[in-house]
Amino acid sequence: MTNSSDDEYKPGVTWQEKLDLPSADHNAARDVEAFDDIEEKKLIRKIDWRLLPILGALYSISLIDRTNISNARVAGMGTDLGLNIGDRYTVALVVFFPTYFLFELPSNIVLRKVGSANWLAFIAFSWGSVMIGQGFVKRWQMLAVCRALLGFFEAGFFPGCVYLITCWYKRREMQKRLGGFYLVAVGVGGIANILAYGIMQMEGTGGIRGWQWIFILEGILTCVVAIGAWWLILDFPDRAAKQGFLTEHQANYVLRRIEDDRGDSEADPLTWVKFVKHLGDLKLWAFCTLFMSTTVPVYAFSYFTPFILVGMGKWHQLEFNPKFTLPGYSAGAANALSAPPAIVAMVAAFGFAWIGDKYTIRAPIIAAQSLICLIGLMLVAYVQSNSVRYFGLFLGIMGSQGNVPAILTYQANNIRMQSKRSTASALQIGFGAIGGIIASTVFRQRDAPGYAVGLWVSAGLQFYTLAVLAVTSWYFWITNKKADRQVANGELVEAIEGQVGFRYTI
Repeated sequence: MTNSSDDEYKPGVTWQEKLDLPSADHNAARDVEAFDDIEEKKLIRKIDWRLLPILGALYSISLIDRTNISNARVAGMGTDLGLNIGDRYTVALVVFFPTYFLFELPSNIVLRKVGSANWLAFIAFSWGSVMIGQGFVKRWQMLAVCRALLGFFEAGFFPGCVYLITCWYKRREMQKRLGGFYLVAVGVGGIANILAYGIMQMEGTGGIRGWQWIFILEGILTCVVAIGAWWLILDFPDRAAKQGFLTEHQANYVLRRIEDDRGDSEADPLTWVKFVKHLGDLKLWAFCTLFMSTTVPVYAFSYFTPFILVGMGKWHQLEFNPKFTLPGYSAGAANALSAPPAIVAMVAAFGFAWIGDKYTIRAPIIAAQSLICLIGLMLVAYVQSNSVRYFGLFLGIMGSQGNVPAILTYQANNIRMQSKRSTASALQIGFGAIGGIIASTVFRQRDAPGYAVGLWVSAGLQFYTLAVLAVTSWYFWITNKKADRQVANGELVEAIEGQVGFRYTI
């Protein structure tokens, strides 16, 4: 972040001037105009296949590396490190998030300066190294230190990816792309539970416990993928031609699409003046709390699903039918059963993302998935049947995970300027870290295996989501209507988000 103050975007500037293309340069202008619908679709598909798979692969690994502590715990780490004593497990979970929260915005600033490939590959290799080291810890305090370092290095990856993706696409194209990037990671993360079950079978190999092998092998995988990612990660649109991925006129066309859609193709530097001004926008805080509200159940299910499954039989015996014993699931079975809900969530949530982009709606999609999550939470908390409770896990994970890209898109569609986008993505995902802290603390060891308190906190936040959506939707609707009325009456049209012609996406 620099201390200089740059002029805000002025709506009267032409796209040729914004892209540093002189109006007299007819050849450059003709190149930008030369794309028909078929060529445009081919270009966007080319960008999709280069940008999204590698980011999705790395984020898959990121999710695995931050949540495989639950797999390792049921595989013997809890006993070896004494994590069942007091709140040790909660502490090990919570220390990840302060460093994760604090270094997100600084990381986004570095990302713009050094390039996405250099920075994202570096931090991925760094957290992979930490993961390998985590496999050799001997005390729970050492585990907590590794978790804090993991949060430090992972801090910049997700907001950096969101910032990068939103700079490449028009508003009505974003949810499918963010959904594809994020939800594939969720699905792979679910499969990783099965992988963890397989790695557990290496118990004792080389004198190393099965839970240690989970950290070591998955850390090595992270480092290998990070090295490959350095060659593959795509930079921002204004640098794509220099990177050699696009021709000059392809890069200019991509920039023009963004300029026509929302007028922020230019990378306006983030200054302290702009940063403070952006923080004064109440919409950003609404988007942040919405994201926090869905990450609480996301992290809760990621960290505690194996324990809920292990305890299902025991919980029913104690609470509902003390005369009849239902065996709880083994650690291996619990890890394996954690996978199907994540895979189903990936498919269902991508379907919601497709609907959201096709009809350019955001708040109704978020509300629908929030209700699905709420129903799932209540089934897990209060239904006696293990099969129905397991179905509740499907619904809870589906609704909460699906709302991650939906809420990110809701914000991305309703703000402008890259400096604001950088600030907003880091701040919003930082509130996701607060959601992780809440999830780690309200799912208390003494409430196991029912976790009623944690489930009700998660449910209450879904009601909060519905209330905030009602307020933001009302505000966006009356603002859009006012601008449309001014246009119809030939009045001076007030700029929305600093641009005349911009409309909020509801």
